[in-house]
Order: sequence, then structure tokens, then C-alpha cells
Amino acid sequence: MDRMGHGSAVADFGPIARRADDRHNGRFVDGTLDPFVPVHVSVCSSTHLCGRAVRLLRDSRFQEPQIVTLFVGVDVGGTTCTVAIGDKASNVLSVSDQFPTRSKEGPQATISDILASILAELTKLGHRPADVSRISLATPGPATSDGILLQTPNLDPTKWDRFPVRQSLQDAFGSLVSGVPVSYIGDGQAAALGEYAVRTGKIRWDEGNGALEGSLMGDASIRSMFMVAVGTGLGGGEVRDGVTIRGCKGRAGHAGHLMLPADAFRYEHDRRLKVGNAYSTAESAISLTALTHQLGYRLTLEDWREHPLKLQQVSDKEKAKQLRELASTGDPLALQLLDDQANALGIALLMINYIGDYDLLVIGGGICDITPELRERYLRTAKQAYYDHALDGFRDSAKLSFSVCGDQASVIGALTDAYPR
Repeated sequence: MDRMGHGSAVADFGPIARRADDRHNGRFVDGTLDPFVPVHVSVCSSTHLCGRAVRLLRDSRFQEPQIVTLFVGVDVGGTTCTVAIGDKASNVLSVSDQFPTRSKEGPQATISDILASILAELTKLGHRPADVSRISLATPGPATSDGILLQTPNLDPTKWDRFPVRQSLQDAFGSLVSGVPVSYIGDGQAAALGEYAVRTGKIRWDEGNGALEGSLMGDASIRSMFMVAVGTGLGGGEVRDGVTIRGCKGRAGHAGHLMLPADAFRYEHDRRLKVGNAYSTAESAISLTALTHQLGYRLTLEDWREHPLKLQQVSDKEKAKQLRELASTGDPLALQLLDDQANALGIALLMINYIGDYDLLVIGGGICDITPELRERYLRTAKQAYYDHALDGFRDSAKLSFSVCGDQASVIGALTDAYPR
């Protein structure tokens, strides 16, 4: 009992109440108090103190700062990598410029570059590693569901085989801030998920949404979709009823390793590109690797003996990288090679649709960077090849479209995968 006859008590009303009482007694300094020191008040004054605490809760100067929650997606391609960052409201805040994968230098060089890119993007946004809640990583496959690579053709197997890429990135980021989990998804699966998320409005990305007509925004009619990503290789992925189909061991969607019929190739030489353990695959006709193989041979033919590319003292791969730009100028050889690729892709998409019977078949990857005129030609050629080879019952079921995410579908998908399910 105190001298006035009232009982005394220790009241703990939380940090705001303790701050309120100390502010009332002139002891509030820079908003910093020891949160474990109880405030001694008389029982009769506790109601008055609670009233002051409630009023202070309405004053933003005394509210606790909001916790920033960011999510990160990382796409590792056979040639380049990309990083994307999103906020907790599913808005894409940043997509990095592409940077070289450095496959030949081994995975640790790439992990180091990824970490540097994440830090650079966070810095540009005014954030720090502690603001990151979760990361998802996409790479070419095959790989285990935990991100251990298995003789991945587009990442030098002598350096990358059996490399635990997911765990390695988690350890690297963990050197900066602990407790941030990294998940894994195949790059084709990620591309399909990213495309689906943007088309259906599950994730908001101004650059991707800008490619969609207003009537297609938040398109709830898309229940099933398969996407192929034409890049260094040929990835693939499926989304059905909002769920990425991963398969029993995480390897679903490897459309690039479907076998194509002989008439999908112009020359016998084109069929003799071995990808993985097989010839005449979709990837041996539809990829930068395929274009490199085909271009080298065609430059030996009489029809193209005076072609400007023949005079360049660079590798066939560097020459193949110029084909899209040359095609935009009407170069006959470049157009022939892209027509052949589109023809083979139409056949491959038919085979995929025979199995899945999808609402939408999407063409993505680096091929999306061609001019609008070439896109129209490429899509028309692919549709014609699909139609010519299809059973009558499938000729009216193909809805082929270019990706609205373009070459960034995989990184947007990796970002989408980073969000809690």
C-alpha cells in the first residue's frame, strides 16, 4: 500500500504504453527506451494511462515501422541470367538487365554474379538484403526437385553436373542475412507460370501488361496453358488450374526432347545435331543451338557462298545470333532459317497439344524479340505446320500466341514461384 492508501502494481501495456508514460514524465528521449523495464504506476492511474496509449497509437510518430517484405526471382539461362524483385502486393518492382551466365567458368562464378545483381537491384530500389523474404531460382534442366543439376545440356556438364545450385545460392545469400529460403523451379516451368500469372492478373507487371489488350487483362478463361521458350535450348512448361505441373521428380515439361518427324527438317544435316542423347529432337530444330548447327552447313552450300556472314571471322554461334536482325532486313538466308524453325515448332506444339489439349499454346523466349512483321510471319508459319499435320479433330483447337512476357517470362515465373502458395 502506498502512503495514500492505494495498492500499487506493475503495469505492462507494451512499448507504446511505456513510451507514453515516460513522455508524460519527461523521460522520453528520441523514442528509445529499454523495452524490458516495467512502468510502475498506481492502480488508480492505469485507466488514465491506457487512454493516453490509445491516443498515441493514432499518432504515426509513435507507431512501430512497417516491415518491408520483398520477393526475388532468378532465371539462369544457357547464355544469360536475369533477376526480378517484387513486393508483397505481387507488384513487379524491378527486372534487371541480362548478364552473362559464364557457364564455361563454372557455377560458382554464376552464383557470385547472381548475388551481385540481387544486391544491385535492391540498392536501386532503396532496400537491403534483410528486406527479402524468399527467393526462387529457375535453371535449365533436367534437375532434381531440390535443384541438383543432372547433365544439363545448356550448362557445361563438365562443370555443372550434380551441382546443388539451389543450396549454393541459399548459402551465398545466407552469408549476407540468415533465414532466407531459396526454392527451385525448372526454367520452362517458370516461363509457363510467369506467363500465366501475368495473363490472369495474379502478378502485376506494367511492362508485361502493356503488351495485352485491355479485354485480356485478368483472363479467367485460361485454365490450361503450355508454353515453349525458344532460346539457347528449348524449354517447356504447363500450368493447369493455376498450378504448375512439375511431375513426380520435378522434371515435367521437357518439350525440347520430343522426337520430330523427318519432314520437320530441310536437310539431312539438320537432323544430325545430337542434343542430350538423341538426334532429331525438337531442340535440335528449334533453338539457338539448332540455328548455329544449320547455319554452319548452309554457308557451305553454293546458294549462300557469297553471303555476308560467310566472310565474318567469328564463330558460327556469333553469326547465328545475328539472324534475327538480318531477317528483319529481308535477308533470304535468315528468313529461310527462321521459317524452318517456325515450321518445326508448329509440329512440336501439335504433339504437345495431343497430350494436353490446352486452352492456349504460347511461344516465348528470345524469339519474341523479333520485329512485329517477323512475329506475324513466324506465327503464321507455325500455325500452318500445326494445321497441315493435325488430325481433323485437332485442327480447330489450336490457340497459338506469342508470349506477353517475352524473354523475361522465366524470371517473372521464378518471382511468382517465390510468393507463398
